[in-house]
Parts: sequence; structure tokens; C-alpha cells
Amino acid sequence: MLTPFHLAIPVSNLEEARKFYREIIGCSEGRSDTHWVDFDFFGHQLVIHFDEHAKDYRELSSNEVDGHAVPIPHFGVVLEWNVWHELVKRLKEAGIKFGIEPYIRFKGLPGEQATMFFYDPTGNALEFKSFKDFGQLFAT
Repeated sequence: MLTPFHLAIPVSNLEEARKFYREIIGCSEGRSDTHWVDFDFFGHQLVIHFDEHAKDYRELSSNEVDGHAVPIPHFGVVLEWNVWHELVKRLKEAGIKFGIEPYIRFKGLPGEQATMFFYDPTGNALEFKSFKDFGQLFAT
């Protein structure tokens, strides 16, 4: 059994980030306090923590992959194929600007995957990906 990860990230506006993760990403909300909110992030625990200076240190660097500047750091989840496509549709309908538009990486090669990158309102980079064949997740 794969156990859930726990990730805590800074956000500069708690209510704006709360709305983004709940309404745009589709996460259900768990416990919260005046400075943090727990979310069920596709079976994992994501916690947003208010930090008024969060945007001040959001200088991302990147690595070149497939001709794209992949932001680092970033986080996300590997979704089932149809769930990934549903999320793409929801993001586009919400007018989310992609850092890297949804596309298929490594087409026809080991590890072929659907991927996309975008940012939350604070500038935290997210990557969501999917594999038609989950057996290829760690293919070399």
C-alpha cells in the first residue's frame, strides 16, 4: 500500500489559495485554523500556511526538459488518465494560465506521460501528470 505524503507550502493570501485548491483543483478541505488549511490532495495531505512574505521568495529556477523550462521546485500528483484530462478541462474552463501547456512527453518511449505545469495564486509551481501504463512510472 502506498502511504500518503504530507506537504506544507506557504501562501500569501490564505482565502485566495483556499478557494484555488478547493474550487479549481477540487480538493476537499479538512482541518483549518486562522493561519493554515488542510486539504485532501488526491489522497495526500496538503497544508497551506499563511506567510505574508511568501511571494517575496518565490524565485523559481528551471531545468530544460523536452524544450520546456520545468520550474523547480514544483510538486503535484500522478493521476489516472481520465482524471488528468478532466482536470485539464476544469483548469482551462477556469482560465488558469499554464506554465507548460498540457502535452504528451516521451511519446512512444518508456515513461510516456501526459503532463502540465501551472501555478497557484502565490506562485507555487504544480505539475500534474498521468501514465496510460502506470507500470512505466519508473521506466528507464
